[in-house]
Amino acid sequence: MDMLAAMGISGFGKVTKKRQLDPARFDKNKRAESTSTPAEEPSSSENTPGPSKGPSQLPATESQSIGPSPAAAVVAQQENDLSEHEDFEDDQSQFPITHELLLKDHTKVVSALALDPSGARIVSGSHDYDCKLWDFGGMDLQCKPFKSWEPAGTYYVNDLKYSNDGQKFLVVSGTTQIKLFDRDGEEQATFIKGDPYIRDMKHTSGHVGELSSCAWHPHDPKTFLTSSADSTIRIWDAEKKRKQKTVIVVKSKDRGARTKITSCGYSTDGKLIGGTCLDGAIHMWQTSSNFVRPNMTIEGAHVKGTETGSMIFSVDGHTVLTRGGDDTVKLWDLRAFKKPLATRSELATLYPHTNAMFSPDDKYIITGAGATAKGGKGKLMFLEKKNLEVVKSLEVDATPVRVFWHSKINQIVTGLSNGQIVVLYSPTTSLNGAKLLANKGPPRKVTIEDMSDALAAPSIITPHALPMFRDMDPGRGTKRKAEKDRLDPRKSRRPELPVTGPGKGGRVGASATQHVVQNLVRDTTRDEDPREALLRYATKAENDPQWTAAWKVNQPQSVFAPVSDEEEDEK
Repeated sequence: MDMLAAMGISGFGKVTKKRQLDPARFDKNKRAESTSTPAEEPSSSENTPGPSKGPSQLPATESQSIGPSPAAAVVAQQENDLSEHEDFEDDQSQFPITHELLLKDHTKVVSALALDPSGARIVSGSHDYDCKLWDFGGMDLQCKPFKSWEPAGTYYVNDLKYSNDGQKFLVVSGTTQIKLFDRDGEEQATFIKGDPYIRDMKHTSGHVGELSSCAWHPHDPKTFLTSSADSTIRIWDAEKKRKQKTVIVVKSKDRGARTKITSCGYSTDGKLIGGTCLDGAIHMWQTSSNFVRPNMTIEGAHVKGTETGSMIFSVDGHTVLTRGGDDTVKLWDLRAFKKPLATRSELATLYPHTNAMFSPDDKYIITGAGATAKGGKGKLMFLEKKNLEVVKSLEVDATPVRVFWHSKINQIVTGLSNGQIVVLYSPTTSLNGAKLLANKGPPRKVTIEDMSDALAAPSIITPHALPMFRDMDPGRGTKRKAEKDRLDPRKSRRPELPVTGPGKGGRVGASATQHVVQNLVRDTTRDEDPREALLRYATKAENDPQWTAAWKVNQPQSVFAPVSDEEEDEK
């Protein structure tokens, strides 16, 4: 290579010009400073030295005899405050909330949301009955979905979950049948619904009540479970849509022993199945058990009659997070499953699908809090996992319902009550996802070649000018072909000729229908005399009596009384 450089040859071929990305390309998506932190900020002002108090106001004797000089104490105090502020900012910088991207296509509240494991696609469901697929790599700056459809007609979409390999996802709607779609939104299977007239839920092949949630097995890509209002959790095989594998019947202490299962889920190791109920209870089953009764139960974990929106297992294997419809978030420990470890209240819940989830590093919890007034702004709440203290709150345009913090791309996706989907990210800590749109840059400028192509005379295709519509040119062979086509009844469109009766051979006469009807309904008995019809067989009966021939041998002769002349005259 040094010899080539000495000869003045730097390389071979044409050098392609590399496109330089604009360093300020993310600035247009930067959020306004609308975040609020807990009340530590006002206290920082108390630590700043002022004219009324501080080491400089001490008596001269004390300041000289005890500790460092006043100037050194002030510098040390400022350095301490600065280090504490830097530590606090380091904690806050791991939240990817500095920039945002809005996806606007739904018209009503976004009630279901899921991202595939790679973070490249979003599937969303709403109360406008639609499911929409979004692809970060294929979207332009208009941010529109590449597919939109109604998976269940005029039913709300309650839940969506991607499989672990990202090749398919489940759609849970207000119906009794769960549907399985592939990555591109093509329906693969519709699972069976149960018989509503069977009382025992163990004997039905599917759900008989409205579906509420679903969850994939963390290790088995073919197994998933669903919960419903028919008081059951059912375990399914993705390849067998005619019947579920197992039925878990939840028995409530309420009258009727039934309750709606509002959410369900697997533990991270797949050994536990959890479910939250409308009567406020939380149940846990071991997957190795027979599911007759739960292994762990907490009655009254949340307020009775409120729908618990989500139940998430932590990666540590023993912590469970629930987001209740009673405006609370509660943290539970499976090793002491009696009382919650921590509770955070006053989180307004306006929609039953409101959820909460752990951060990727398992240090924080994110959830949504509803607007306090109609048309007001909602908040995204960041809580400490240890004690559920509020670390930061972030204002959004409407009430956040579904939140999802993706671990691979480190971006937060939330669905709002006004139909918008907000993608929060950070240009420094996030990877791909919403950043791909800014990396694409502005659309390509129109060149003179494009304009010349547009102004060129367009090619006009006249009707029947294509070869498939063009008639054969008159010339050699056309007469013979026409005669041959004339003999073909299909090409000549000759009507079918009658087989018998009037009109046979092309003769014009009575219609074929009249001919058939006359032969079928020909009754001549009304035109004949009945006495003549009977006497027609009298001579035949006397000459060849088939039934009365024996009477000629043994029948006695009739003896009649003689008739007098007077009687004949009277007649």
